[in-house]
Amino acid sequence: MNARISNNTRIVVAGAAVLVVAGAAYGIGRVYPPQGGGMGGTIAPADRYQVSQVATTDVVLGDVTVPQLMQTDAFDLMVRDANFRKLATNSAFVAFAQQNPAALAAMAQNPKAFADLAKNPAAFRMLANDAQAYASLNASAQAANAQVFAAMVGNAKAFEALASQPAAFAAIADHASPFAALGSHPQAFAAMASNPQAFAQFAQNSQSFAAKAANPASFAAMAGAPKAFVELANDAKAMEALQADAKVFSALAANASAFQSLAGNAAAFNAVMSSQALPAIAANAKAFEALSANASALQAMMASASAVRAQMDAAGVGAQSTQANLAANQAAAALANYSAAFAAMGQQPQAMAAMADHAQAFAAFSHYPQAFQAMAADPKAFANFSKDVNAFAMAAATPQAFEAMVSAPQAFQALANDAKAMQALRSDSQAFAALGSNAKAFQALANNTQAFRVMATNTAAFDAMAANAKAFSSLSGNAQALASMAQQAQAFQAAAAAAQSQSAAMSASAAGAQAFAAMASNPQAFALMAQSPQAFQALASDAKATQALAANAQAMQALAGSNAFAALASNAAFAAMLGDQRFAAQIGAK
Repeated sequence: MNARISNNTRIVVAGAAVLVVAGAAYGIGRVYPPQGGGMGGTIAPADRYQVSQVATTDVVLGDVTVPQLMQTDAFDLMVRDANFRKLATNSAFVAFAQQNPAALAAMAQNPKAFADLAKNPAAFRMLANDAQAYASLNASAQAANAQVFAAMVGNAKAFEALASQPAAFAAIADHASPFAALGSHPQAFAAMASNPQAFAQFAQNSQSFAAKAANPASFAAMAGAPKAFVELANDAKAMEALQADAKVFSALAANASAFQSLAGNAAAFNAVMSSQALPAIAANAKAFEALSANASALQAMMASASAVRAQMDAAGVGAQSTQANLAANQAAAALANYSAAFAAMGQQPQAMAAMADHAQAFAAFSHYPQAFQAMAADPKAFANFSKDVNAFAMAAATPQAFEAMVSAPQAFQALANDAKAMQALRSDSQAFAALGSNAKAFQALANNTQAFRVMATNTAAFDAMAANAKAFSSLSGNAQALASMAQQAQAFQAAAAAAQSQSAAMSASAAGAQAFAAMASNPQAFALMAQSPQAFQALASDAKATQALAANAQAMQALAGSNAFAALASNAAFAAMLGDQRFAAQIGAK
């Protein structure tokens, strides 16, 4: 009798499980529009769009992407939205969407920012050029720029002061070693910056400067700080730097107004002298020299660095000790050095925060991107492994037996055989729970194939995050701020790339300045452009397309924050749907 009851119970439980799985599959298909092909067998919900008398010219045989897209909740929400209907019935917008699908998919993630950018075609075009310049950055240039970024973040107040006087900044970057030497003697430097013309003569005879500094009473411009000049004269290393580059005296005089303004602002001057800004410039002289030549780019770079510094301060990162500040600087350098990967993560802030909070474990996942994507696509299937990592290891060793692993069996087997990776997962099993508790964010990342590929194939970014785990974990407390920092680091790299590119003269123009300002104020929009630089360059060079975008700016702005619009517009079938007679019938019926 008990056996019979037990068997009946199993049957009931099994039947309930089937219903749950079927219900989950139905819900997933309704919330996430199908991404192109591979939709055979999908069950369409009832009482939706009814297809009637389809002619052979209406659709290619076997192409079900448009009707499938039209049967999602995202479509049902949007077709009732007046702003969406306005866009969808505007012939210019339809043409724009059909000719620029990749750009539109990116723009749908942040409609308001792109609608604002479209109002200034010249700046929009420059921003597209900047995205292309960023895409062309090689690894060594990114690494050099990353050190500059870390220096600026670590000494933000000092660099803000220097950037307020771009001519002085450029002169310092051009003569980094002697200015770093002068920075060790702030009173002497202040006297020289206050009266640059008086010191110009020493450009021709640096030995004479040494003699005067040793006897400052004999030189009126030194008399106000005699002790400081004597100390400078006795500093062999500093004097060697000045004698090796005596043109520093000419640079002071040639930019007298800028140096006098800097010296005349006590707070700004003290910020520079009390920081490591000048030694940092000397340590990265070539990079600073290249970047400081473009004042607009410099302002944009400084804005990005200052934004990151403010967010780090708010999180309490780097404020505790010199060692903590070093860790913060290293975290900033990592964000900039692998800016594309971190910006891709930042498209889903909650997912990025989870990865930062479990850096070692996700670094292990990143070495097997196909397995990582399978997990991100179905996070809840892996959540229970937080209680038993050995069970995960067994499942990964025989992935054909675990449905959520069958799409990447070799990757999971390789992960299971990686002792170091498995040790990282055993040390932080809660990474699996983090996947499950942030399921929507990880699924959105996995569904964005391009962004996920940029992120997951850059193992060095995850390794850098793991190497600075404490700093990143502290930053993960504010997911939006962490994502913003990643996007600001990317904007910094883009401004640096533009300043160094062949179009540097163009970037120094008024439109270039506007583009840099737009980049700094809309880092998320630029991050999206940077993923499809060629698509945006094509769009920016198409006057009709930008006009169509600008003409529909209000409707685009009204759709800002709409997940349904983003889901529709990023779907491969969206452009085809806009030109489909069945869609026109649905729009007209509302």
